[in-house]
Amino acid sequence: MDIIKSQRMKSFQQSIFSELSKRKKSKLSEGAEMIDLSIGSPDTPPPSFITEMISDLAKDPTMYQYTLKGTDEFHKSVADNYLRNYDVKLNHDTQVALLMGSQDGLVHLPLVLCDPGDYVLVPDPGYTAYEAGCNLAGAVKYPMPLKRENGFLPDLSLIPDEVSEKAKLMIISYPGNPVPVLATEEFFKEAIAFAKKNNIVLLHDFAYSELYFETKPISLLSIEGGMDVGIEMNSLSKSFSMAGCRVAFAAGSEEVIGLLSSLKSNLDYGVFHPFQMAAAKALLDSSAFLDEMRSNLQKRRDFLISGFADIGWHIDPPQGSMFIWAEIPKNYTSMEFAFELLEKAHVVVTPGSAFGDHGEGFIRMAMVQPEEILAKAIMQIKNNGMITPKAWAAGSNS
Repeated sequence: MDIIKSQRMKSFQQSIFSELSKRKKSKLSEGAEMIDLSIGSPDTPPPSFITEMISDLAKDPTMYQYTLKGTDEFHKSVADNYLRNYDVKLNHDTQVALLMGSQDGLVHLPLVLCDPGDYVLVPDPGYTAYEAGCNLAGAVKYPMPLKRENGFLPDLSLIPDEVSEKAKLMIISYPGNPVPVLATEEFFKEAIAFAKKNNIVLLHDFAYSELYFETKPISLLSIEGGMDVGIEMNSLSKSFSMAGCRVAFAAGSEEVIGLLSSLKSNLDYGVFHPFQMAAAKALLDSSAFLDEMRSNLQKRRDFLISGFADIGWHIDPPQGSMFIWAEIPKNYTSMEFAFELLEKAHVVVTPGSAFGDHGEGFIRMAMVQPEEILAKAIMQIKNNGMITPKAWAAGSNS
């Protein structure tokens, strides 16, 4: 029997992460000790109140029914969290939707809003799920370049009228992945005005809202008009190390949330009840867990930035998220640089080109290892000789 792949599937190619994993396994089989900084999966455990609650509830046989959607407790916790953190009032019944991880929402939202041929405005470089969502819906991805000279904010004035007229969705993310910067209030106001003018839904991917350092990130919903034009998606994966629980939410525009909830009612049967209950408790948490998590992440950030500077690799410190976005010597492509690091320094990073054309010239490193492992990574990169005055002599990427 010949299995014929659909035309749609031809747009879903093997990800760079699969190739990195394959090469990593090959080096491990040769006896190499690999340091993996490629995937943004937290290496620290959830707080004990989460694990204890899940453990206790999982023993209750009544917990194993379909939840179908978000529980009242979970929805109310999202609304309470927004009121406490951003002074934003949400109707927990109509302005909050449960997601099976934020990727669930990111990939499926274009199906709600776009017909084949419609445009989706996406950041470039940007998280790979944005393109996957476009491909699933048959929409056309229109890249918005993120350049250093613009503070890695898209220049909306450069979007052609013929594109904005056919666009149904615009995606932004601050602090972002892979570019770990924050947006200004002025930019959010500009994005809201642009969305209103062109009748475009605005999605703020806010998965790293709790991972920040000197300045707290801005919620789209806290800016006047933000609730009218868009929604925000967030996750418990990064902030409370619940990545495997697959519990997240969307919040904002009642109309968009309603459409997304309608689609999801045809796709899944909700998230395991104990995970929802633990997530609700996390969103209401007033302990020092998040402060300690941010402090630990900032120590790793400062350690890496300082350590790389000592070997001649000067990197802009991230303002948020769990990533470092590092410019590489111009005599490499980002793919060449990443694979050479893997093969010779035994350090796994992600090439910037995996996130879009404007990611070329950079690599992304995830701060997901303790300092003693990060110190080994720095030393192995130094000993490999890829970062030298000669390597930088050709100039830098911008």
